[in-house]
Amino acid sequence: MDIFVGVIVGLLVLMLLVTAHEFGHFIAARRNGVNVLEFGICFPPRLAAWVRDPKTKKWHRLPKSEWKKPQKGLIFSLNLLPVGGFCQMDGESASDTRDHTFGKASFWKKTKILFAGVAMNWLASILILTILAWTGMPTFIENQFTIEPDTRRDNEPVMIESVLDDSPAAKAELKSGDKILKIGETTIITPTDVNTFNQAHAGEEVTYTIDRNGEKLDIKVALNSSENTPLLGVSMSAKQSLSYSSWSAPLVGVGLTVQLTGETFKGVGQLIGNLFSGVFSQFSFNDADREAGRAALSDASDQVSGPVGIIGQIFPTFTSAGATNVAFLAALISISLACMNVIPIPALDGGRWLLIAIFKLRKKELTKETEEKIVARAFLFLLILFVLITVLDIKRFF
Repeated sequence: MDIFVGVIVGLLVLMLLVTAHEFGHFIAARRNGVNVLEFGICFPPRLAAWVRDPKTKKWHRLPKSEWKKPQKGLIFSLNLLPVGGFCQMDGESASDTRDHTFGKASFWKKTKILFAGVAMNWLASILILTILAWTGMPTFIENQFTIEPDTRRDNEPVMIESVLDDSPAAKAELKSGDKILKIGETTIITPTDVNTFNQAHAGEEVTYTIDRNGEKLDIKVALNSSENTPLLGVSMSAKQSLSYSSWSAPLVGVGLTVQLTGETFKGVGQLIGNLFSGVFSQFSFNDADREAGRAALSDASDQVSGPVGIIGQIFPTFTSAGATNVAFLAALISISLACMNVIPIPALDGGRWLLIAIFKLRKKELTKETEEKIVARAFLFLLILFVLITVLDIKRFF
């Protein structure tokens, strides 16, 4: 049941985020004098459609018998496949010279139209993260952006669930139910904080400040060295910590969007590096190099997830953790959509802009045939990549 609900939530969130992206193109096209033939929510086959009369500016239902006929006004459609949306502009080829077409628009207007979808995804992320900053922001990354003077944290202490026999924790008489407040002078918020501190002080004697049934105690623990595991010997749990902002919430929304964008591009760079190093190392005559390459390819496969992984695995996990986590995931996916569309692959917004820019700098005409050929090859590359990622997702799913 959790998986089913997670899949439904995932499809809905992805549809809204992609529709927001396309709505950015729609607004920019209309504001820059480019006719939009149809704006659709979800992908065909079509379920229903309305057309706006260019003279009266009124909307009326478009009968099914009229669907395949050209219309003079803007069509708004609802479609069956819940995987996004689309904005169909008039004359989308850069070589189209008819008035009020995308091709006729100036280079600057084309730039605004192509990147408006990216901007809309970033704005959606800022809005979501601003709301979360007011209502409770989960912590998912190290050094997550906050404005400390206006940040209030609602933290439950990390609790020791169990203690391993003959471990440093057992020898120091740490007990199940103890709440870890500090280690030395370091305040503990998550189990990761405990592990990070212990790794940095392996083999040392440290002081754990704990809460045991309301009594605060300082207990000295001699951690194992890094050669001996476990360093401490406990299992821990903690409720998710949330941070709250008031006047700084919009600034947190912007700052965290910038931070997550940087982390996303960093991840893309690592992914590309792992792919290239992994592939090229397979041609090496050195067994160690080939093994390292296989490890790099394995890391690359673990770094990516397609629609099957996002909808079938990630969303059910986040949905079971609550609406706050789903909202944070939606912001992260919105940022990922923005970053993906900046990448200079001709089938994507950034690639189409680069293609137009290159031909403009060369002062050569980008013909419809040339553009379609380049975009088709890029789309084929993306389709192959999509299939490979989907195979990896299905493999992980089962």
